Amino acid sequence: MNTNRREFFKKVGVGTLAASVPFVHSAQARSAQSQSSDDQFLQIGDNIAITDTDSGKVRGYILNGVYTFLGIPYGADTSGKNRFMAPKKPEPWTDVKPTIWWGNTAPQIMDNRYANVHYSFADHWNYDDVSEDCLRLNVWTNGLAGGKKRPVMVWLHGGGFTNGNGIEQDGYHGENIAKNGDIVFVSINHRLGPIGFTDLSGVGGDKYKDSGNVGMLDIIFALEWVRDNIANFGGDPDNVTIMGQSGGGAKVTCAMAMPASQGIVHKGVALSGSMLSANDKEYAQTLGKYVLEAAGLTPATLDKLHDLSWREYLDVAYVALERMRKEFPQPGFRGGFGPVADGLHIPKGEFFSETSAHASNMPLMICTTFHEWNPSRTNAELEKIDWAGVVEQLKGRFGDKSESILAAYRKDFPEASPADIWAMILSNRQGAINTANAKSKQNAPVYLAWFGWEPNLYDGRMKAFHCIDICFWYQNTDRMYTHTGGGARPRNLSDKMSASLLAFMRTGNPNAGALPDWPSYSTSNGETMILNDTCQVKNKPDGNGLAALNA
Repeated sequence: MNTNRREFFKKVGVGTLAASVPFVHSAQARSAQSQSSDDQFLQIGDNIAITDTDSGKVRGYILNGVYTFLGIPYGADTSGKNRFMAPKKPEPWTDVKPTIWWGNTAPQIMDNRYANVHYSFADHWNYDDVSEDCLRLNVWTNGLAGGKKRPVMVWLHGGGFTNGNGIEQDGYHGENIAKNGDIVFVSINHRLGPIGFTDLSGVGGDKYKDSGNVGMLDIIFALEWVRDNIANFGGDPDNVTIMGQSGGGAKVTCAMAMPASQGIVHKGVALSGSMLSANDKEYAQTLGKYVLEAAGLTPATLDKLHDLSWREYLDVAYVALERMRKEFPQPGFRGGFGPVADGLHIPKGEFFSETSAHASNMPLMICTTFHEWNPSRTNAELEKIDWAGVVEQLKGRFGDKSESILAAYRKDFPEASPADIWAMILSNRQGAINTANAKSKQNAPVYLAWFGWEPNLYDGRMKAFHCIDICFWYQNTDRMYTHTGGGARPRNLSDKMSASLLAFMRTGNPNAGALPDWPSYSTSNGETMILNDTCQVKNKPDGNGLAALNA
């Protein structure tokens, strides 16, 4: 990101300080209501917001009454000889470390990240320096130490397993829910893409046995940091919920399935993404072999991969991936650089089965949105599509089944427009249902939600799109105004959703009296909480459509 863009973000309030100036009218900024508009709401100084970690003392600041720590190192720099290796503790420090700005974003391709002005406006992604010294986390809390045991939320960002960071959207911000819900909120950065998931064990042997999963091992390492340190931030290490969206949702179910999560993860929330199995080890090792060949190296010279810059390495790795996709194509989002079912860190077979029995007592919440992949979001012409046009659009994906699938969804949603139905079919809930079905066979309950709230933005074309619900769970609908428009209408739903999330964090049950009674999911009834201006529970609300997809 160039300097001008960084300065622009700071001025318009995308960074933590400017974004946190209280909305004095907002129920989501209740801290502001207890002080006059002239009161100072930021405290920062040499003796303010200091606490211990197992690597040394850290100093943050207090904003709107919330202790805020940004960019705390939970692991060492992963560049050079540490590339492809399991995470290590950072070098301890003796001075008090200032932790007042975000940690580095993990290496990823940033070229043309802001090419589409409409997406840049709506999502205004937050990125800063990119480097392999990226094992950093952020903490928001109402108090330090003192013996109070607040529930802990650990946020795992989206972007597949390739892109993103812990604060890429303002909806990820932890201040409001930490303040109003009296929890400790943690968000993390970890290794991504080829840096985090190149399996070199087939060509490098035991030295590289962890290489295919170091991105997930970083997450486990951060959770171990939470176990060992969060009491110093007023949190309860015995009540930790992990939550993520899109790729972050897949990280949630993957982390729950990992043997190392036993005792450090207690509940999970997966939004708009989940996974029930990792990449096949043979596939991953073949991709690793292709990476070596693309770099012009042999097993004897493999260590020279450590000498490449992160960008040089990514360029080499993506050449190998292109070859892999041609020779071994995978359906949907499968394949590529992602978690590997190595049988060591990540089990082989389906998650939430006997391969991950330790997760049996971890409750799970799942939520998706009605129009995740809405094709008309930034194209007004696509809103004019008719029923015949929808069939034609669907044929490339569903072939001869297109008409029957469309008819089934129209039966479930008779009032919906052709554009709405098209988006819902492309955004079908099959993955969420598969995960709910698998999890429902275990001891702990699973709760299923479907978010249908639509903002009055872009002439109504945005619909209930991928990512929109995040800010509702975290009381950030005013902060993330480019997703919601801000104001009372989204705030009212946000208050209900966040109350349910907080109840789930505390008890494993989302019923808090804010939403209608929310039963746990069963395969027979498919109980689903519909989240909208008016919330209600429906059994198999898209049952005809899903049956047609599976016919």
